[in-house]
Amino acid sequence: MWDSSFFALILRMKHIDRWGLMRNTFSDNLAEHSLDTAVIAHCLCVIGNIYFGKSLNAERCAVLALYHDASEIITGDMPTPIKYYSENLRTLYKEVEQEAAGELLQKLPQEMRAVYTGVFTCAGDDETYRPYLKGADKLSALIKCIQEEQSGNREFKNALQCQLDALRDLALPEAEFFMEHFIPAFYQSLDEQR
Repeated sequence: MWDSSFFALILRMKHIDRWGLMRNTFSDNLAEHSLDTAVIAHCLCVIGNIYFGKSLNAERCAVLALYHDASEIITGDMPTPIKYYSENLRTLYKEVEQEAAGELLQKLPQEMRAVYTGVFTCAGDDETYRPYLKGADKLSALIKCIQEEQSGNREFKNALQCQLDALRDLALPEAEFFMEHFIPAFYQSLDEQR
């Protein structure tokens, strides 16, 4: 008989706070961010399929998004200004993320490891989804910035612009479509959205 701590660790995502260097009006944790990113990644693929004639597996992309930051259960959330401060730090952090992901995967029974390794690495056929994961991740961050700014928190003004710039740099038509048609509602109150 064996036991595994993999899911006990994965479900600790809710304890990993994000935006640690910023003054937040409301907290944001890794579990919430992962769900948001999965919902948006799924939507980006649906947009791609319906409006851009693609044949994307939206469900697969959503699963990849659910686990896209799982290594942060071990590493914590590294603030973006630090993570991307230099190419050297970016490379080192990627290595740390990969090692942390490997540590998590070792917690699984051998028979299940290959399935989750595929989800964690986003390699092979899943490489197609990397831009969608990046777009969904940035859109999730953009929405956080909008919500903070809408709450009167000017701390997120520059972060909001950085997310917009990063999304434009992606040049992902599905993300541009999402921004045009879905982002405006995040500037509205609940009553205005009805």
